[in-house]
Amino acid sequence: MALNLSFAGRSYPPTSPYEVGREKIREFARAIGDSNPVYSDPEAAKAFGHPDVIAPPTFPIVITMSAADQAIKDPALGLDFARSIHRTQRFVYSRPIRPGDQLSIVITVDIVKSLADHDIVSYRGEVRDSSGEHVVTVYTSLTSRAADAEETA
Repeated sequence: MALNLSFAGRSYPPTSPYEVGREKIREFARAIGDSNPVYSDPEAAKAFGHPDVIAPPTFPIVITMSAADQAIKDPALGLDFARSIHRTQRFVYSRPIRPGDQLSIVITVDIVKSLADHDIVSYRGEVRDSSGEHVVTVYTSLTSRAADAEETA
């Protein structure tokens, strides 16, 4: 099945709020092997001008991946996620993520195209706190071997 090109520009409703916890931040920092004390020690974070620990820059992947499932696993899009690989990822911050943040994400599909024997889907996740303040935008793109390419190969 070919990709549904009409998905470009489609946005999905905001996710339910995700409450960021200090221990989740610490666990994530340990999981990625980042020992920077601003991610685990409130006093170290305060020394750098933060009110509490902050999340590592890639932390939003925790919440944006499941939000993105609304789009990339939508059967009407036609993307075979099992044949997809992660192409690019970029984070653009307004402020750091902190414990106590209640974050919601709106996913928007930016690009849907077929290029040679590959399908490409790019989307962005706008992450906002409970007051509506922008926190970070996560840009992601996936590439997948097109179904038609496998059938003719």
